[in-house]
Amino acid sequence: MINVSAAARKELKITLQQGEFDLLVIGGGITGAGIALDAASRGMKIALLEKQDFAAGTSSRSTKLIHGGLRYLKQLEVKLVMEVGREREIVYKNCPHLVIPEKMLLPLVKEGTYGSLATSVGLWVYDKLAGVKETEQRVMLDKEATAQHEPLLRTDILEGGGLYTEYRTDDARLTIEVIKTAFEYGAVCLNYAEVVDFIYTPKEKVCGVVMKDQLSGETVEIRAKRIVNAAGPWVDKVRKIDKGVPRENKRLHLTKGVHLVVPYEKLPLQQSIYFDVPDGRMMFAIPRGTSTYIGTTDTNYHDSIDSPQTTKEDVKYILHAANYMFPSIQLTEADITSSWAGLRPLIHEEGKSPSELSRKDEIFVSSSGLISIAGGKLTGYRKMAQRIVDKVMRTLNKKYDFPLKECMTENIALTGGRFSSPDAVKDYIYERIEEAYNKGLNKKVLEYLVYNYGTNTPVVMDKIAAIMQEESDKELAVVKGELWYCVNFELCSTLSDFFIRRTGRLFFRRKTIEKLIQPVADELQKLTQQTDEEKQQALTHFYKEFEEVMTFA
Repeated sequence: MINVSAAARKELKITLQQGEFDLLVIGGGITGAGIALDAASRGMKIALLEKQDFAAGTSSRSTKLIHGGLRYLKQLEVKLVMEVGREREIVYKNCPHLVIPEKMLLPLVKEGTYGSLATSVGLWVYDKLAGVKETEQRVMLDKEATAQHEPLLRTDILEGGGLYTEYRTDDARLTIEVIKTAFEYGAVCLNYAEVVDFIYTPKEKVCGVVMKDQLSGETVEIRAKRIVNAAGPWVDKVRKIDKGVPRENKRLHLTKGVHLVVPYEKLPLQQSIYFDVPDGRMMFAIPRGTSTYIGTTDTNYHDSIDSPQTTKEDVKYILHAANYMFPSIQLTEADITSSWAGLRPLIHEEGKSPSELSRKDEIFVSSSGLISIAGGKLTGYRKMAQRIVDKVMRTLNKKYDFPLKECMTENIALTGGRFSSPDAVKDYIYERIEEAYNKGLNKKVLEYLVYNYGTNTPVVMDKIAAIMQEESDKELAVVKGELWYCVNFELCSTLSDFFIRRTGRLFFRRKTIEKLIQPVADELQKLTQQTDEEKQQALTHFYKEFEEVMTFA
């Protein structure tokens, strides 16, 4: 396992300045990560730069589903349904500890989005197009059976339901594992590395970037034969830095999606629900551990890209939708334990509402040679990467006689995901229960570690056991062991990196982390050799984020 340590930032920056890369990727979300892995696995010399932490934007703020695209069938995007259905199986195969198949109930209601016959036929077609395995194919339910599957549903408008399979994930951890796998193939990836300018040849073609380290303030130049802008919501901002002329008259259309988190006991669903809301849209309610999260909104967005916020209006909309479909729960703002707001970088289409905009990705190239990609979905990240790398490889072959190679990521298991089969995750847990007990850990902690770190769990577990020799607080020992692993193997540099992108604690266990913030800050200072001033800055920044998930303007 490669050591991707936050302490190695200086060495990584030195490597970035040495020689010329075949491809430099701007953006460390799932799209950029996927491009880096695909290109590196085909033998390219790759650099990836992310101005925040990996997955800090859209890729940690989605609905956290690797889904097959049922909604696209209604929009008659048959090819997209086929592609994302197949991709879902590949992502599941290559990272089964982070991609978990779970039942999703689609209630059929009077004057709802989906009628009984259309849903039955639609789900059947969906199963066939997406190549859904027989054991996971749809089951149609009458009104009584639907109510038995989910007693909280309102029955006065209920007509039946469809039960099908979706795949829940941790979007940020999936992105991190892709980044780490790209490192294994030789890619050099760096977070907190903002591209502030481009470097050009005498013929005004991009041949490099000026990068500013957001942690140290240092500025360096990095050279590359080709540059891809995969900056998600920031794609147009990066394009504006480029002095090349766009060849396509296209721009982003940002929409905001908000999710609210409540305690599971406040919304104790028997399975995930995809339900109608009064304005004609659809919404998810998804149980996850001790929480249930509900969302999403889909509204036009024109404010700060760096910090989209949940508003009072967002909260009112989601609570009203949940209380409409589950009338006995009567959720209020006081029940919310956390929230997140993410931005969708869609391609603008004149006259279309946010929900009508296509989720398909598009590639556009400027006269300087800067390649930009936007749109797309989490599920389809691997195919997006393949299309970009195919394009880059053809141009490199034409100019530099670079050997053409086929994409191989379909068969690359991600770090942490190297199980003999997707079904082997539970066996892996069972086989290590005795080892966990011997190290002072119970089954619940073991399961948590495996579903976060997969086959890398023994490394984390050994460190936790060592810390427990000196730390009497078991919860703190587990957290310190995780922090050690994330700093040394996942370029974790800040409290926000750890509590949001590496562990998801801020979203799903916010009430448990207040007592952990100061000791984790102290431990992080030791591990990364922060100054007192840097530690205080990190604390200030995280406390701001800690409050923002519960501040609704």
